[in-house]
Amino acid sequence: MSKLFTPIKLRGETIKNRVFVSPMCQYSADKFDGHPHAWHMVHLGSRAVGGAGLVMFEATSVTPEGRISPWDLGIWSDSHIESFRPIAEFISTQGSVPAIQLAHAGRKASHKRPWDYGNVLAEEDGGWKVVGPSPLPYDKGEPTPIELSKEDIRELVKSFRLAAERSVESKIKVIELHFAHGYLGCEFLSPLSNQRTDMYGGSFENRTRFPLEVVDAVRDAMPESMPLFVRISSTEYVEDGWNVEDSISFAKKLKDHGVDLIDCSSGGNSPAQKIELSPGYQVPFAQRIRMEADIPTGAVGLITNAEQAEQILVEGKADVVLLARELLRNPYWPLYAEKELGSNAVWASQYARAA
Repeated sequence: MSKLFTPIKLRGETIKNRVFVSPMCQYSADKFDGHPHAWHMVHLGSRAVGGAGLVMFEATSVTPEGRISPWDLGIWSDSHIESFRPIAEFISTQGSVPAIQLAHAGRKASHKRPWDYGNVLAEEDGGWKVVGPSPLPYDKGEPTPIELSKEDIRELVKSFRLAAERSVESKIKVIELHFAHGYLGCEFLSPLSNQRTDMYGGSFENRTRFPLEVVDAVRDAMPESMPLFVRISSTEYVEDGWNVEDSISFAKKLKDHGVDLIDCSSGGNSPAQKIELSPGYQVPFAQRIRMEADIPTGAVGLITNAEQAEQILVEGKADVVLLARELLRNPYWPLYAEKELGSNAVWASQYARAA
Protein backbone atom coordinates (compact mmCIF):
# COMPACT_ATOMS: atom_id res chain seq x y z
CA MET A 1 0.00 0.00 0.00
CA SER A 2 1.25 3.47 -0.83
CA LYS A 3 2.03 5.92 1.97
CA LEU A 4 -0.60 8.31 0.59
CA PHE A 5 -3.30 5.71 1.17
CA THR A 6 -2.13 4.55 4.56
CA PRO A 7 -4.45 5.59 7.42
CA ILE A 8 -3.29 8.22 9.90
CA LYS A 9 -4.39 8.43 13.53
CA LEU A 10 -4.59 11.85 15.17
CA ARG A 11 -5.80 11.71 18.76
CA GLY A 12 -8.89 9.50 18.70
CA GLU A 13 -9.61 9.91 14.99
CA THR A 14 -8.35 7.44 12.40
CA ILE A 15 -8.47 8.95 8.91
CA LYS A 16 -8.51 6.39 6.11
CA ASN A 17 -5.93 8.10 3.90
CA ARG A 18 -3.74 11.19 3.78
CA VAL A 19 -5.52 13.07 1.00
CA PHE A 20 -7.26 15.98 2.70
CA VAL A 21 -9.62 18.43 1.01
CA SER A 22 -8.21 21.89 1.64
CA PRO A 23 -10.76 24.49 2.81
CA MET A 24 -11.83 26.42 -0.27
CA CYS A 25 -14.25 29.34 -0.04
CA GLN A 26 -17.27 28.89 -2.27
CA TYR A 27 -18.89 32.29 -1.62
CA SER A 28 -22.21 30.53 -2.03
CA ALA A 29 -24.06 30.84 1.27
CA ASP A 30 -27.33 32.72 1.13
CA LYS A 31 -26.38 36.37 1.43
CA PHE A 32 -25.85 37.49 5.02
CA ASP A 33 -27.08 34.34 6.81
CA GLY A 34 -23.94 32.17 6.75
CA HIS A 35 -25.84 28.90 6.32
CA PRO A 36 -24.52 26.13 4.07
CA HIS A 37 -27.12 24.62 1.75
CA ALA A 38 -27.49 22.37 -1.30
CA TRP A 39 -24.37 23.69 -3.05
CA HIS A 40 -22.20 22.79 -0.08
CA MET A 41 -23.79 19.37 0.28
CA VAL A 42 -22.99 18.55 -3.33
CA HIS A 43 -19.57 20.22 -3.32
CA LEU A 44 -18.29 18.59 -0.13
CA GLY A 45 -20.27 15.38 -0.56
CA SER A 46 -18.73 14.81 -3.99
CA ARG A 47 -15.23 14.95 -2.53
CA ALA A 48 -16.22 12.44 0.15
CA VAL A 49 -17.66 10.11 -2.51
CA GLY A 50 -14.43 10.77 -4.42
CA GLY A 51 -12.38 9.11 -1.72
CA ALA A 52 -10.66 11.91 0.22
CA GLY A 53 -9.78 10.91 3.77
CA LEU A 54 -10.77 14.28 5.27
CA VAL A 55 -13.19 16.81 3.82
CA MET A 56 -13.03 20.33 5.26
CA PHE A 57 -15.68 23.02 5.24
CA GLU A 58 -14.28 26.29 3.96
CA ALA A 59 -13.28 29.22 6.19
CA THR A 60 -16.33 29.61 8.42
CA SER A 61 -16.62 32.83 10.36
CA VAL A 62 -17.17 32.92 14.10
CA THR A 63 -18.90 36.33 13.85
CA PRO A 64 -20.88 38.05 11.08
CA GLU A 65 -18.21 40.76 10.84
CA GLY A 66 -15.48 38.15 10.38
CA ARG A 67 -16.62 37.04 6.93
CA ILE A 68 -14.58 37.81 3.84
CA SER A 69 -17.84 38.43 1.99
CA PRO A 70 -21.56 38.38 2.83
CA TRP A 71 -21.74 35.02 1.03
CA ASP A 72 -19.29 33.26 3.36
CA LEU A 73 -20.23 30.49 5.73
CA GLY A 74 -20.68 31.30 9.40
CA ILE A 75 -21.27 29.44 12.63
CA TRP A 76 -21.96 32.34 14.97
CA SER A 77 -25.41 31.16 16.08
CA ASP A 78 -27.00 27.93 17.25
CA SER A 79 -29.28 28.02 14.20
CA HIS A 80 -26.27 27.10 12.04
CA ILE A 81 -25.89 23.70 13.71
CA GLU A 82 -28.83 22.19 11.85
CA SER A 83 -27.44 23.45 8.53
CA PHE A 84 -23.98 21.95 8.99
CA ARG A 85 -25.02 18.65 10.59
CA PRO A 86 -26.56 16.85 7.58
CA ILE A 87 -23.55 17.67 5.41
CA ALA A 88 -21.13 16.46 8.08
CA GLU A 89 -23.17 13.30 8.57
CA PHE A 90 -23.17 12.57 4.83
CA ILE A 91 -19.41 12.98 4.66
CA SER A 92 -19.10 10.47 7.49
CA THR A 93 -21.35 7.94 5.75
CA GLN A 94 -18.85 7.88 2.87
CA GLY A 95 -15.99 6.92 5.18
CA SER A 96 -14.44 10.39 5.16
CA VAL A 97 -13.87 12.62 8.18
CA PRO A 98 -15.76 15.95 8.22
CA ALA A 99 -13.71 18.95 9.34
CA ILE A 100 -14.25 22.69 9.56
CA GLN A 101 -11.96 25.70 9.40
CA LEU A 102 -12.97 28.38 11.92
CA ALA A 103 -11.95 31.86 10.86
CA HIS A 104 -12.17 35.61 11.21
CA ALA A 105 -11.07 37.74 8.27
CA GLY A 106 -10.00 40.78 10.31
CA ARG A 107 -9.02 43.72 8.13
CA LYS A 108 -9.61 41.65 4.96
CA ALA A 109 -13.34 41.29 5.65
CA SER A 110 -16.23 42.96 3.81
CA HIS A 111 -15.30 42.24 0.18
CA LYS A 112 -17.20 41.25 -2.91
CA ARG A 113 -16.95 37.74 -4.32
CA PRO A 114 -13.93 36.99 -6.55
CA TRP A 115 -16.08 36.72 -9.68
CA ASP A 116 -17.42 40.20 -8.84
CA TYR A 117 -13.80 41.40 -8.84
CA GLY A 118 -13.32 40.99 -5.07
CA ASN A 119 -13.25 44.71 -4.35
CA VAL A 120 -14.05 46.25 -0.99
CA LEU A 121 -17.78 46.10 -0.27
CA ALA A 122 -18.91 49.53 0.85
CA GLU A 123 -21.25 49.87 3.80
CA GLU A 124 -23.96 51.37 1.61
CA ASP A 125 -23.82 48.18 -0.50
CA GLY A 126 -24.14 45.85 2.47
CA GLY A 127 -20.58 45.92 3.77
CA TRP A 128 -19.41 46.69 7.29
CA LYS A 129 -16.56 48.22 9.28
CA VAL A 130 -13.54 45.95 9.61
CA VAL A 131 -11.34 45.32 12.64
CA GLY A 132 -7.74 44.36 13.27
CA PRO A 133 -4.96 44.38 15.84
CA SER A 134 -3.83 47.83 14.66
CA PRO A 135 -5.37 50.60 12.49
CA LEU A 136 -3.29 49.62 9.46
CA PRO A 137 -5.03 48.93 6.13
CA TYR A 138 -3.97 45.90 4.11
CA ASP A 139 -3.25 48.04 1.03
CA LYS A 140 -3.92 51.41 -0.54
CA GLY A 141 -7.62 51.85 -1.12
CA GLU A 142 -8.49 49.30 1.56
CA PRO A 143 -10.35 50.40 4.70
CA THR A 144 -8.46 51.25 7.86
CA PRO A 145 -9.49 48.68 10.46
CA ILE A 146 -10.78 49.64 13.89
CA GLU A 147 -8.20 48.63 16.48
CA LEU A 148 -9.59 45.89 18.71
CA SER A 149 -9.77 46.70 22.41
CA LYS A 150 -8.85 44.14 25.04
CA GLU A 151 -12.56 43.63 25.69
CA ASP A 152 -13.12 43.07 21.95
CA ILE A 153 -10.35 40.48 21.97
CA ARG A 154 -11.93 38.65 24.93
CA GLU A 155 -15.25 38.57 23.07
CA LEU A 156 -13.58 37.19 19.94
CA VAL A 157 -11.92 34.42 21.94
CA LYS A 158 -15.35 33.60 23.34
CA SER A 159 -16.79 33.59 19.79
CA PHE A 160 -14.19 31.04 18.68
CA ARG A 161 -15.03 28.86 21.67
CA LEU A 162 -18.77 28.98 20.94
CA ALA A 163 -18.11 28.22 17.27
CA ALA A 164 -16.11 25.17 18.33
CA GLU A 165 -18.94 23.98 20.56
CA ARG A 166 -21.39 24.35 17.67
CA SER A 167 -19.01 22.48 15.37
CA VAL A 168 -18.97 19.56 17.78
CA GLU A 169 -22.78 19.64 17.93
CA SER A 170 -22.82 19.61 14.12
CA LYS A 171 -21.08 16.17 14.11
CA ILE A 172 -17.87 17.65 12.72
CA LYS A 173 -14.88 15.57 13.81
CA VAL A 174 -11.85 17.85 13.25
CA ILE A 175 -11.46 21.60 13.78
CA GLU A 176 -8.86 23.78 12.06
CA LEU A 177 -8.12 27.36 13.10
CA HIS A 178 -7.28 29.78 10.29
CA PHE A 179 -4.22 31.80 11.31
CA ALA A 180 -2.94 32.29 7.74
CA HIS A 181 -3.30 34.43 4.61
CA GLY A 182 -3.54 37.81 6.29
CA TYR A 183 -6.71 37.10 8.24
CA LEU A 184 -7.11 38.03 11.90
CA GLY A 185 -4.90 35.42 13.57
CA CYS A 186 -2.18 36.07 11.00
CA GLU A 187 -2.55 39.83 11.50
CA PHE A 188 -1.81 39.46 15.20
CA LEU A 189 1.22 37.27 14.57
CA SER A 190 2.89 39.55 12.04
CA PRO A 191 4.93 42.62 13.04
CA LEU A 192 3.82 44.15 9.73
CA SER A 193 0.16 44.28 10.74
CA ASN A 194 0.42 44.25 14.54
CA GLN A 195 1.98 47.40 15.97
CA ARG A 196 0.21 47.39 19.31
CA THR A 197 2.03 48.50 22.44
CA ASP A 198 0.01 46.48 24.94
CA MET A 199 0.15 42.81 25.95
CA TYR A 200 -1.00 41.76 22.45
CA GLY A 201 1.75 43.49 20.46
CA GLY A 202 5.46 44.07 20.21
CA SER A 203 7.38 40.95 21.22
CA PHE A 204 6.94 37.50 19.72
CA GLU A 205 5.37 36.38 23.00
CA ASN A 206 2.82 39.18 22.88
CA ARG A 207 1.98 38.78 19.19
CA THR A 208 1.27 35.08 19.69
CA ARG A 209 -0.91 35.72 22.75
CA PHE A 210 -4.27 36.16 21.00
CA PRO A 211 -3.88 33.13 18.70
CA LEU A 212 -2.85 30.98 21.67
CA GLU A 213 -5.83 32.22 23.69
CA VAL A 214 -8.04 31.12 20.81
CA VAL A 215 -6.33 27.73 20.70
CA ASP A 216 -6.82 27.25 24.44
CA ALA A 217 -10.49 28.23 24.31
CA VAL A 218 -11.22 25.98 21.33
CA ARG A 219 -9.24 23.04 22.71
CA ASP A 220 -11.16 23.33 25.98
CA ALA A 221 -14.47 23.23 24.09
CA MET A 222 -13.54 20.06 22.16
CA PRO A 223 -13.61 16.44 23.29
CA GLU A 224 -10.14 15.23 24.25
CA SER A 225 -10.29 12.69 21.42
CA MET A 226 -10.99 15.33 18.72
CA PRO A 227 -8.02 16.58 16.64
CA LEU A 228 -7.22 20.29 16.36
CA PHE A 229 -5.31 21.70 13.36
CA VAL A 230 -3.94 25.20 12.77
CA ARG A 231 -3.25 26.69 9.34
CA ILE A 232 -0.43 29.23 9.31
CA SER A 233 1.35 31.37 6.75
CA SER A 234 4.81 29.86 7.21
CA THR A 235 6.40 33.01 5.80
CA GLU A 236 5.18 36.37 4.55
CA TYR A 237 7.83 36.73 1.84
CA VAL A 238 8.52 40.26 3.08
CA GLU A 239 11.64 41.58 4.78
CA ASP A 240 11.15 42.00 8.53
CA GLY A 241 7.87 40.10 8.35
CA TRP A 242 6.88 36.75 9.84
CA ASN A 243 9.25 34.01 8.67
CA VAL A 244 9.85 30.27 8.85
CA GLU A 245 11.90 30.52 12.05
CA ASP A 246 8.93 32.30 13.67
CA SER A 247 6.66 29.54 12.42
CA ILE A 248 8.84 26.84 13.94
CA SER A 249 8.83 28.61 17.30
CA PHE A 250 5.07 29.14 17.08
CA ALA A 251 4.49 25.51 16.12
CA LYS A 252 6.30 24.38 19.26
CA LYS A 253 3.95 26.54 21.30
CA LEU A 254 0.92 25.23 19.44
CA LYS A 255 1.98 21.67 20.17
CA ASP A 256 2.26 22.48 23.87
CA HIS A 257 -1.25 23.96 23.76
CA GLY A 258 -2.84 20.83 22.31
CA VAL A 259 -2.63 21.32 18.54
CA ASP A 260 -2.21 18.09 16.59
CA LEU A 261 -1.21 19.21 13.09
CA ILE A 262 0.13 22.35 11.40
CA ASP A 263 -1.31 23.07 7.96
CA CYS A 264 1.61 24.86 6.29
CA SER A 265 0.58 27.54 3.81
CA SER A 266 2.23 30.94 3.23
CA GLY A 267 1.77 34.58 2.29
CA GLY A 268 -1.35 36.72 2.11
CA ASN A 269 -0.64 39.42 4.69
CA SER A 270 1.14 41.97 2.53
CA PRO A 271 0.74 43.16 -1.08
CA ALA A 272 4.55 43.55 -1.10
CA GLN A 273 5.07 39.77 -0.97
CA LYS A 274 7.19 38.21 -3.70
CA ILE A 275 6.37 34.54 -4.27
CA GLU A 276 8.05 32.29 -6.81
CA LEU A 277 5.43 29.69 -7.64
CA SER A 278 6.45 26.15 -8.60
CA PRO A 279 5.05 22.66 -7.97
CA GLY A 280 5.05 21.97 -4.26
CA TYR A 281 6.61 25.37 -3.47
CA GLN A 282 5.36 25.30 0.14
CA VAL A 283 6.45 21.74 0.92
CA PRO A 284 9.84 22.83 2.39
CA PHE A 285 7.95 24.79 5.06
CA ALA A 286 6.03 21.68 6.09
CA GLN A 287 9.25 19.71 6.17
CA ARG A 288 11.14 22.15 8.39
CA ILE A 289 8.26 22.65 10.80
CA ARG A 290 7.71 18.89 11.02
CA MET A 291 11.34 18.19 11.80
CA GLU A 292 12.25 21.16 13.96
CA ALA A 293 9.01 21.51 15.94
CA ASP A 294 8.39 17.76 16.12
CA ILE A 295 4.73 18.01 15.15
CA PRO A 296 2.73 16.47 12.27
CA THR A 297 2.33 18.77 9.28
CA GLY A 298 0.22 19.08 6.17
CA ALA A 299 1.71 20.16 2.85
CA VAL A 300 -0.41 22.30 0.54
CA GLY A 301 0.08 24.28 -2.66
CA LEU A 302 0.47 23.15 -6.30
CA ILE A 303 0.34 19.45 -5.44
CA THR A 304 -1.33 17.97 -8.48
CA ASN A 305 -0.30 14.37 -9.19
CA ALA A 306 -0.20 11.11 -7.28
CA GLU A 307 3.52 10.45 -7.52
CA GLN A 308 4.34 13.95 -6.30
CA ALA A 309 2.01 13.56 -3.30
CA GLU A 310 3.41 10.10 -2.54
CA GLN A 311 7.01 11.29 -2.57
CA ILE A 312 6.27 14.15 -0.19
CA LEU A 313 5.12 11.61 2.37
CA VAL A 314 7.69 8.89 1.64
CA GLU A 315 10.52 11.40 2.00
CA GLY A 316 9.17 12.56 5.36
CA LYS A 317 8.41 16.10 4.25
CA ALA A 318 4.86 16.04 5.65
CA ASP A 319 2.34 13.67 7.18
CA VAL A 320 -0.62 14.53 4.94
CA VAL A 321 -1.26 16.52 1.77
CA LEU A 322 -4.07 19.01 1.32
CA LEU A 323 -5.33 19.44 -2.22
CA ALA A 324 -7.33 22.43 -3.35
CA ARG A 325 -7.68 23.31 -7.04
CA GLU A 326 -6.85 19.80 -8.18
CA LEU A 327 -9.87 18.55 -6.25
CA LEU A 328 -12.00 21.31 -7.73
CA ARG A 329 -11.03 20.02 -11.15
CA ASN A 330 -11.58 16.39 -10.24
CA PRO A 331 -13.38 15.38 -7.04
CA TYR A 332 -12.47 11.74 -7.77
CA TRP A 333 -8.73 12.42 -7.84
CA PRO A 334 -8.10 10.19 -4.79
CA LEU A 335 -9.64 7.15 -6.49
CA TYR A 336 -7.54 7.60 -9.62
CA ALA A 337 -4.43 8.32 -7.54
CA GLU A 338 -4.91 5.18 -5.48
CA LYS A 339 -5.11 3.06 -8.60
CA GLU A 340 -2.09 4.82 -10.10
CA LEU A 341 -0.08 4.02 -6.98
CA GLY A 342 -0.92 0.34 -7.21
CA SER A 343 -3.83 -0.09 -4.81
CA ASN A 344 -7.37 -1.19 -5.46
CA ALA A 345 -9.51 1.89 -5.03
CA VAL A 346 -12.99 1.24 -3.65
CA TRP A 347 -15.59 3.23 -5.53
CA ALA A 348 -19.05 3.89 -4.14
CA SER A 349 -21.36 1.03 -5.10
CA GLN A 350 -23.47 3.40 -7.17
CA TYR A 351 -20.39 4.25 -9.29
CA ALA A 352 -18.66 0.86 -9.33
CA ARG A 353 -19.68 0.16 -12.94
CA ALA A 354 -17.39 3.05 -13.96
CA ALA A 355 -14.40 1.91 -11.90
